[in-house]
Amino acid sequence: MASGTVDLERFVRDALLRDLPRTDIQNSMLEAGWTPAQAKTALSAFVDSDFPIPVPKPRPYLSAREAFLYLVLFSALYLTAFHLGSLVFDLIDRALPDAAARIGTWRADSMRFSASALLVGFPLLVFMSWYINRGLALDPVKRLSAVRRWLTYLTLFTAVTILSGDLIALVYNLLGGELTVRFMLKVATVAVIAGALLGYYLLDLRQEERE
Repeated sequence: MASGTVDLERFVRDALLRDLPRTDIQNSMLEAGWTPAQAKTALSAFVDSDFPIPVPKPRPYLSAREAFLYLVLFSALYLTAFHLGSLVFDLIDRALPDAAARIGTWRADSMRFSASALLVGFPLLVFMSWYINRGLALDPVKRLSAVRRWLTYLTLFTAVTILSGDLIALVYNLLGGELTVRFMLKVATVAVIAGALLGYYLLDLRQEERE
């Protein structure tokens, strides 16, 4: 933590010990040149309660064990999402073959590999989700895991990037007059998978903020 932030939180703690109103403390920080976000963050580090001394809130932390659990969880998530999309793409190509494309054994191999990956990755994803959520239910403070937050935002960034690329491809082919049922089904597949990930983790972050 930066020394400036430590000094600011120490100031807030001393001011709360003197039973000064939070609005006055915040205004004094703003007058001293601190930004509204910095002042709000410093105040939010302590619980707003009637306890005679300031009570600090739990902080984000880093645990090697939880880093391992979340890395396994998100690796299984990415594995499942990628091979689900790959399998659906292969099924679309098989149902609506491109006459100009060269057909070989690679499609069957690709489908078999994606199915194998899903048979391993999806059960692992379900188990890790259950195991981690059980721990969060017993100890909600674990939601402050720094690894969990970083991987969650990385997943949101990846989902938004994929959705943007999907939309760009749709508009590009629309402007070129090259839209086909086969292409539209693939665009919809990518949109559904990436959109589901984006929606799920946005709701998860909102739940975390409420808690």
